[in-house]
Amino acid sequence: MGNKNKTISFRVNEDVFETLREIAEERDISLSAVFRDYVDTLVAHDGQVRVVPEGEATGEDTEEFPPKVEVPKSFVREHERLELEAEHLRDQLDEHKRYITQLRQRLDEGEEIEEVVHLEELDRENGKAEDPYRLG
Repeated sequence: MGNKNKTISFRVNEDVFETLREIAEERDISLSAVFRDYVDTLVAHDGQVRVVPEGEATGEDTEEFPPKVEVPKSFVREHERLELEAEHLRDQLDEHKRYITQLRQRLDEGEEIEEVVHLEELDRENGKAEDPYRLG
């Protein structure tokens, strides 16, 4: 099997296109060669390529790219705690969903339902029906 070339296409705005064409003209190469060089460099460096103006490029780059940030242990612990809490809440939600499903199945099957007490009726019986949303 031969090594076949593939075509990559994308869109850029008109200003960027003009800038890329100027770069190609300065280097006396085709516009597609500019992209091929960039893609080859990107692949060769495992996607860790940073494009900088030619005047700023130096052979010795002391900064690592992509940059790495050190995070305090307290932040990591808090993140882990929140993940555990979220997992616990998901478990509780699943448990509540199962309970609701079970209640609906019992209702659908016509299982005898215990007496249902409506809070509004209790309030009316106790003479507290003026404002049902008032506490105290």
